[in-house]
Amino acid sequence: MRPFTAAGLTLPATVIHHLVAFLSEFAGTFLFLFFAFSGTALANTYASTTPPLVTLIFIAMSFGLSLTANVWAFYRVSGGMFNPVVTLALYLVGGLPAVRSVVVVVAQILGGMAAAGVVSGLYPGDMAVDTGLGNGTTTTQGLFIEVFLTTELVFVILMLAAEKHKATFVAPVGIGAAFFLTQLVGVHFTGGSLNPARSLGPAVVLGKWPEYFWIYVVGPAMGALLASGFYKLLSFLRWRECNPGQDNDDVERFQVMSEKAASDRSSY
Repeated sequence: MRPFTAAGLTLPATVIHHLVAFLSEFAGTFLFLFFAFSGTALANTYASTTPPLVTLIFIAMSFGLSLTANVWAFYRVSGGMFNPVVTLALYLVGGLPAVRSVVVVVAQILGGMAAAGVVSGLYPGDMAVDTGLGNGTTTTQGLFIEVFLTTELVFVILMLAAEKHKATFVAPVGIGAAFFLTQLVGVHFTGGSLNPARSLGPAVVLGKWPEYFWIYVVGPAMGALLASGFYKLLSFLRWRECNPGQDNDDVERFQVMSEKAASDRSSY
């Protein structure tokens, strides 16, 4: 890789690549959460005069559409992760090196804080976008709701984005749909976090730290471990050979042929 040179300064290409990934994940996380928080703030403004299900759908759509648009915009730059546990899952399945993972996680956390700060100062009234348990949800229930919702989201990301196939270019649509679904299910019970950066930003800005805040870190992390573990199990069992030709494209045929050739070599 050629070193980067500008204004008489020369830097290794690796440093520039990490910088680009940092800027991309910071900006992407900021924009994703800025529009998601803005939509949530708007929905909560009219919550007293709007049927609860309408408010729920509006919030879920705000998060789902914002994730779809921004993942699509930033996917080719840094992967469009915007979530520390998605980064963790990609690292665990071999999709990201360790240093890059740390760099983008820092960017995501800072992006979440920046989004919460801007939304808090930009709109009038209280910014009710923090995550909390509702409708009588216990801490244990909240933890496992976050686990299973995150598992769904991360597994969809791994199968649509980490796996290359003929529909990879529309992966952001599937990812956004999965996130919309998880928001529909989770918002009224846990706030539908699935993302430590999403919960940490408002907590820092608003100074609200419920005693069960840890579930918004541990729950999504457990979900990422579960999803990546299942993905690795399917890969170990050579899942592509189970239903060959499903995508009917050269990418899949090449992957299946490569895995078969490697298996044949190991049998000698």
